[in-house]
Amino acid sequence: MAERGAFFGMTDERGVLRTSIAATLVISLLGIVFGLASGSFSIVFDGVYSLFDASMSGLSLIVASLITRHATSNRLPAILRDRFTMGFWHLEPMVLAFDGMLLSGIAIYAFINAIGSLLEGGRALEFDLAIVYAAVTVVACAAMAAIQVRANRRIRSDFVTLDIKGWVMSAGITAALLVAFCLGYAVEGTPWQGISPYIDPAVLAVISLVIAPLPISTVRQALSDMFLVTPADLKQHVDEVAQAAVRQHGFSAYYAYVAKVGRSRVIELYFIVPPDMPARTIAAWDGLRDEIGTAIGGEGPDRWLTIVFTGDREWAE
Repeated sequence: MAERGAFFGMTDERGVLRTSIAATLVISLLGIVFGLASGSFSIVFDGVYSLFDASMSGLSLIVASLITRHATSNRLPAILRDRFTMGFWHLEPMVLAFDGMLLSGIAIYAFINAIGSLLEGGRALEFDLAIVYAAVTVVACAAMAAIQVRANRRIRSDFVTLDIKGWVMSAGITAALLVAFCLGYAVEGTPWQGISPYIDPAVLAVISLVIAPLPISTVRQALSDMFLVTPADLKQHVDEVAQAAVRQHGFSAYYAYVAKVGRSRVIELYFIVPPDMPARTIAAWDGLRDEIGTAIGGEGPDRWLTIVFTGDREWAE
């Protein structure tokens, strides 16, 4: 029992993702079964959307495990360490971008199908089954989102953040479905019964339009990481530390190169040493590196820091 608790624990990134995948698969299967039984394409879409979300969470889990194992242990196979000597940080923005674009693409596809259904006269469905599914799913999605938000306050994982967005989106989708199904159930046997077949595709069209742009911010940030766009705040901080070191130790100049790749921070600092500067021991130069590294901060397995002292500017440019 203890091992299972750790495996599905909420104290680390991988445990949270495992728990999310298990919950998503259960909800996905429920959605597909209830959707087919009730005749609701919007519920089937909800289930399929959750299934794709679970597969993306699985991919995120694999990448998170590779990043963590490479940074904190030597248990990776030798062939992986030899071929990925700089780690697996670069895989994180790739997965986030692919995940966001895939989820948006699914929503756009669902919108097109919903419009086609509306033009064909809608579809009849069993509202009682649909209401039961929607009510249960809203509670489950809201609970998972709340649990993950609480866990991620300490973990601070981009993968978990994206997963939380997925749960919030699923809760919103299903809440809208619940309202629409209750409305459809209420108009049955009344003069308004004629709108009943249009409720399911109309709600699906609206929901699809709402959720399609939601992953855009995640995709934009992931693309920035992939293209090594320099974070302005990190660059400003590194410049301040480097300028202070130049003034304090009498260097001629410095060159700073900064990038964010997923959770990693890649920083390269080159200090130009005047030709007449007194010689120092290796221990003295290493001590200076430690001093500058401490001033930069963020020391840990996700910081890649290189500090070079040279008299030749060509090494720095």
